[in-house]
Amino acid sequence: MATAVKSQTAAISTAKPTRNKLKRFWNNKTLLIMCIPAILFFIVFAYLPMPGLYLAFINYNYSDGIFKSDFVGLKNFQFLVQTGDLWRLTFNTVAYNIAFILLGNILQIVVAIFLNELRVKWFKKVSQTLMFLPHFISAVLIGLIAYNVLSYDYGLLNSILESLGYDPLKTYSNPVLWPFIIILTFLWQSTGYGSIVYFAAIMGLDNEIVEAAEIDGANAFQRIRYIILPWLKPTFIILLLFSLGGILKGNFGLFFNLVGANNTALYASTDIIETYVFRSLMTNFNFSMGSAVSLYQSVFGFIVVITANWLVRKTSPENSLF
Repeated sequence: MATAVKSQTAAISTAKPTRNKLKRFWNNKTLLIMCIPAILFFIVFAYLPMPGLYLAFINYNYSDGIFKSDFVGLKNFQFLVQTGDLWRLTFNTVAYNIAFILLGNILQIVVAIFLNELRVKWFKKVSQTLMFLPHFISAVLIGLIAYNVLSYDYGLLNSILESLGYDPLKTYSNPVLWPFIIILTFLWQSTGYGSIVYFAAIMGLDNEIVEAAEIDGANAFQRIRYIILPWLKPTFIILLLFSLGGILKGNFGLFFNLVGANNTALYASTDIIETYVFRSLMTNFNFSMGSAVSLYQSVFGFIVVITANWLVRKTSPENSLF
């Protein structure tokens, strides 16, 4: 009798959480339905292609297919080490991404604060529109604009220099100039659009706090320093952690259209993993090597995100992702 009572009690206690979960699901059905497109996106483009990582460990050929090609283990990962380019490619890719992430986020915060401080509505709208436009310009067009400005024979820059009596610059054979050109181009294209997140975060700030600070005599710089910047700190940390996941993945479209993949004079400062793989694939059609690089980038990014989140959790637990 006692055993039967215990079993019934256990069944009831098990059924209650199930009913509670179903009830919670039903109460939040609208939000869950809105999440379906994002869930399907990640299933189709992130999880279903995962078996393709097997390409990194085989010598792929068209006739045998993926799962019948010869298994070669870690041989495909040796190409970067054997060529001696591993350090250069990794350093260039990581260094550019660090500059993109840090300078990009700082400028986005500055732009968002600037827009928030503007009081003339029409000027604010015009400024937002002009800053958003570069984001929608394709990398191909950006490369064309850069070539027309920097070309040795016909570029606008050299035409101005010659008219002023200076010698023209050989920009496309000078590796020292290109880190600045690439970083400035990236910031010009992405800052306006990226500032939307920070501007939206500022809009969520309670106006009563700002008004109280103004009553107490706080000027604009004090409000920004002691109210707005601390308010934006969690957003900055979250975006930083998200960005670190792709720290070893270069902006191929930007680099390829600005510099190209075969300009040997600029390899020292502009060659990243993506452009190197592109050259290799276009020459050898080695899809296994491309998959190996993709896996290397993903594992590296995963380790960086886990490490960065651990450091954030140690210093500021409320701002960590998990």
